[in-house]
Amino acid sequence: MFKKIFNTALQGFFWILPILLIIFIVDWLFAKASTLTRILFDGLGVNTSEYFLLWVIAGIVATALVLSIIGSIATTRAASMLELLVKKVPFYSTIKDIVDIFNSSKKGKNDVLVVAIKGFTQSGYNIGLMYSIKESIIKDHYTVTLSMSPIPNGGFMFEVHEDDILVIEGAKFNDNLNYLLSMGTKSMSEILSQDPNSNLIAFAKWKKK
Repeated sequence: MFKKIFNTALQGFFWILPILLIIFIVDWLFAKASTLTRILFDGLGVNTSEYFLLWVIAGIVATALVLSIIGSIATTRAASMLELLVKKVPFYSTIKDIVDIFNSSKKGKNDVLVVAIKGFTQSGYNIGLMYSIKESIIKDHYTVTLSMSPIPNGGFMFEVHEDDILVIEGAKFNDNLNYLLSMGTKSMSEILSQDPNSNLIAFAKWKKK
């Protein structure tokens, strides 16, 4: 009886854990926004103690607008020139590359590909990531990273022949992260809401598109 109660309570904990994490993150962001708003408006001599929630909302909206403006500027030539100067700062390039990996909106040659490669058993496949489509030092080979589950901050890198790589079209970095964190309880086809084997294309053919 005790084991049954414990297992039921454990299921309830893991069910409510994502909700609690979201509440925690929202509460943390709200606290930070409140602090920044107070500092900003107090510095301007504005009394924020009255209608405080309204001032916080105004601060969040203003922050969103500023970030939108920065996002628009980020694609201009002026931003590119500024980035060339900032790249001279130690570790900037490394940190930026890591951040770009998590930016699912990033396009172009650095866009992360979710791929399937022949597995380590006699049959089957493994799902991994290609952070770059640059050819390896070995002709017709490309680097594929297989992350660990459920903690994806480690893994293994392999040089795989292009004939053994299948690109999962429509899959993004976040989809692979969801797949890893689920520890296989969610299949990739379930995460992508598509039939198995659909949208699979050979890497050599994908490059020609």
